[in-house]
Amino acid sequence: MILDGVNAAIVLLAAGAGRRVGAETNKVLLPLDGVPVLVHSVRTALAVPGVHRIVVVVRPEDRDEVAAALAPHLGSHDVWLIDGGAERHDSEDNALQALRGDIESGEIAVVAIHDAARPLASSALFEQALAVAGRDGGAVPVVPASGLSRRDGSAAPGDLVAVQTPQAFAAGPLLHAYDAARDVSFAGTDTASFLERFTDATITAIAGEAANIKVTYPEDLALAENLIRTATG
Repeated sequence: MILDGVNAAIVLLAAGAGRRVGAETNKVLLPLDGVPVLVHSVRTALAVPGVHRIVVVVRPEDRDEVAAALAPHLGSHDVWLIDGGAERHDSEDNALQALRGDIESGEIAVVAIHDAARPLASSALFEQALAVAGRDGGAVPVVPASGLSRRDGSAAPGDLVAVQTPQAFAAGPLLHAYDAARDVSFAGTDTASFLERFTDATITAIAGEAANIKVTYPEDLALAENLIRTATG
């Protein structure tokens, strides 16, 4: 569970395109189990206790379509739609700038950043990531990496892991890290790399989920459909 008294924000990154999945539209707008991919992530975010703000980062040209896709599923809730940037870290920075006032006032203490193209991450994973980030400063879900090899064809070490989202971090240090990164034009490999470079926050690995796949290629949508059917019996 999220630590008592800690308000959180969830940032859903949905500013990508659909080229590799073979779509002419943003892949998060493709249908999955009867609703857009993005709706699954938003529904999950809405179900996480202690979440004070949900920010969806979109391409400017997708804003109207995303708003229309989400509207039937929000009920009395609302989300902030924020324009994305040229790169992933630019989109994350835009979201943090939108949250700056709430972070600096202490209204938001922890921020989770999640790829909206991972529609099957559970609310329990979000809760754990936020709780660990509230305690330690940062949390990153990982799963064992399989099927990897070195360039010479030999097997890779068995202790390698693959990183997932949501990644969650103490809000103040996260905002500071992105401010510092902007000053020196640093572009990290993922959100955690900004904390590692510019803060002394502890980043804790937590257990990810096998079903928490990222929709990148056409077969990923089919796999996600099968996982949903299996989970719902």
